[in-house]
Amino acid sequence: MATSEPRGTESEEASNDSPTPAVAEQYIKHPLQNRWALWYFKNDKSKSWTENLRLISKFDTVEDFWALYNHIQQPSKLGFGCDYCLFKDGIKPMWEDDRNKLGGRWLMTLSKQQRHNDLDRYWMETLLCLIGESFDEASEDVCGAVVNVRPKGDKIAIWTGNCQNRDAIMTIGLQYKERLNLPIKTLIGYQSHDDTSSKSGSTTKNMYSV
Repeated sequence: MATSEPRGTESEEASNDSPTPAVAEQYIKHPLQNRWALWYFKNDKSKSWTENLRLISKFDTVEDFWALYNHIQQPSKLGFGCDYCLFKDGIKPMWEDDRNKLGGRWLMTLSKQQRHNDLDRYWMETLLCLIGESFDEASEDVCGAVVNVRPKGDKIAIWTGNCQNRDAIMTIGLQYKERLNLPIKTLIGYQSHDDTSSKSGSTTKNMYSV
């Protein structure tokens, strides 16, 4: 563990068989502001929705995030009907969760061609936005993110906890669009979970757009 003691004190007290401070520092991990959980969904029609949702791992340091990210398949390699979900620990990736039910999502739909050109890069940037708290104070409103791999076109969404919190939602949307370096003419929309669950995805109206 790291201490606040001066380096010199540690050196003088260390015995010959003790690890040097330089070696010890290699094992110090960089903590994230939140603990995160990565979920995987595989659409098996013989099972219920909740049975198809599986927790892969939890992490709360930069190093553990990359260890996990580098050992799982990229979204473009997943089969149709599969999802990855990254959510703050304690929030399940479902509309019914108490932290999600009053919220909504910034939704980006990708063309089939983008699956091979942009999907993996956009998803990685989305994850880095979340774990790096890239939306300043509005990051507190973020619940998680989901990538859906689908035959007609893949989707990436950032979920927030309160669809009425316009200032935070717009901050997230504008900074997210900039982070992904999306063209100005490309619009992404924010939809409430309530609207999404009561209508088909293609007809859900946007509450906000950037």
